[in-house]
Parts: sequence; structure tokens; C-alpha cells
Amino acid sequence: MIADKARLRSIRRLERIAGFRLPDRAFHGVVLDTLVSRLDFDRLDPTTREQLLEFIGDFLRCDCRKAPHCGCPERRFAATVLELRESGLDHRQISAHLDEVYGIELFPADILSYLEDSVHVLEAIEKVAVLLDRPSVAAGARTHIKALER
Repeated sequence: MIADKARLRSIRRLERIAGFRLPDRAFHGVVLDTLVSRLDFDRLDPTTREQLLEFIGDFLRCDCRKAPHCGCPERRFAATVLELRESGLDHRQISAHLDEVYGIELFPADILSYLEDSVHVLEAIEKVAVLLDRPSVAAGARTHIKALER
């Protein structure tokens, strides 16, 4: 999944504040636990604090019993990448946006690969929907394919 390739640019600063080593993957369980329970945000510089608060607000807010280990953050992140593409950003612009807003580093090539894989999945959904006589699902898949491919 695309979330497995996302890295937090500020991870070393977070390590100094948390007092222990953290993996650099943004959606690693230890990082998520640290962000939601153990971090003194007042010790962060304003830019990093704002980026992490955006990250928490957009990806870590859910009512699941196992939150933040429920899978919702990863799914929200993946959906955000797709929404950014459908809004007209290319893979390089998506990478720059994620870095600016959330402090997440993600290679444009990884984003491009994820978008291509998503189109293939949508094409399969469309074909199955046609076979099962679900025209609205097939049409929805086609709409998303066109938005991702433009």
C-alpha cells in the first residue's frame, strides 16, 4: 500500500522529543502511538507542529476501538492521494503537496506506480460490475478511471 512508503521528514526531531528511536515510516504503529499519546507538541517548531497536527487531523481521527491501528489512517492516506490526482495534480505535485502540508516524503515514482495500480483495480471492478449487471458501479469505476488518467 502507498502508506507503507510514506516517510515523515521530521522523524529525527520527534525522536529527540519523545526520547526514543522511531521508525521513519509515517504510518508505523510506534509512530502513530507516539503522535496520539506521547508527544509534547509545544517543543516542536511551528512548521513541524502544524504539519503534524494536519497529519493527525486528516488521518488519525476515527472512532474505531483499535485506533490508530485499525487501518483507517492508511486507507485515508491512500484516498487522499487518489483525491489529489482526481483534483488535477500530477504525481510530482502530489509529492510536493504531501511534503508541504503533512511533512510526508513520498517519491513521485511511488505515487505514479500507486496510481497505475489503482487504475488496474478500477478496470477490474468495472469488468466485474458489467458481468454482474451493476451499471451504476461500472459507470462509477469508469468515472474514476477517467479522472485518474487525465
